[in-house]
Amino acid sequence: MNVEDIQAVFIDRDGTIGGTGHFIHPKNFKPYDFSEDAFQLLRDHGIKTFAFTNQHRISRKEASLQDFQEEFLSYGFDDAFICPHSEHDKCKCRKPNPGMLLEAAKKHNLDLKKCVVIGDVGDTDMLAAHAVGAGRILVLTGWGKSSLNQYRDAWKDVAPDYIASNLLEAVRWLLKID
Repeated sequence: MNVEDIQAVFIDRDGTIGGTGHFIHPKNFKPYDFSEDAFQLLRDHGIKTFAFTNQHRISRKEASLQDFQEEFLSYGFDDAFICPHSEHDKCKCRKPNPGMLLEAAKKHNLDLKKCVVIGDVGDTDMLAAHAVGAGRILVLTGWGKSSLNQYRDAWKDVAPDYIASNLLEAVRWLLKID
C-alpha cells in the first residue's frame, strides 16, 4: 500500500501503545516512550488515527467509556472505537469481530482496504483487520511475542503484512521511513 493511499490507521491500546497487554485504568496508563513519536509521524503525514480497543472493564464499572475517550483524545487520536462488552455478551464490536472497524468506516467514510490495523494480538487485532481487508501490522510488545508463538494456532490462517518490534517501527515501516 502506498503511503498516499492510506486513509487511516487503527491502533490497539493495551500492549501496543503502552502497558503489558493487561488492563490498566486510563488514569494510570503510560504510553511507551516511543508512542508519541509514532502518533506524530502519522499526523505529519496527514493520516487519521483511531484507537481500536476491547475494554470489558467498562461493563464491570471499573472504568468509564469517557475515561478512555479522554485518554485517546489526549494522545491526539481523531476518534476512538471502544468495545465495552465482555466476551460473553456476543456483541458485534468486540475484536476479533470487525464491528468497530465497520462503525469507523461508516462514520468517517473510509475504505477499510485503504486502512491499517496495528496491534499486539493476532487472534483479535489481526483477525478483525483481515475480516475487512485492512492491512495488518503485529507488534512484538505486549502479547505480540506470545501471539506469534504459543497462540499462533488461534489465527493460523491469517498472516500479518509486517511484524514490528514496536509501534514506532510499525509506523516507520508503513510510512517507508528508514
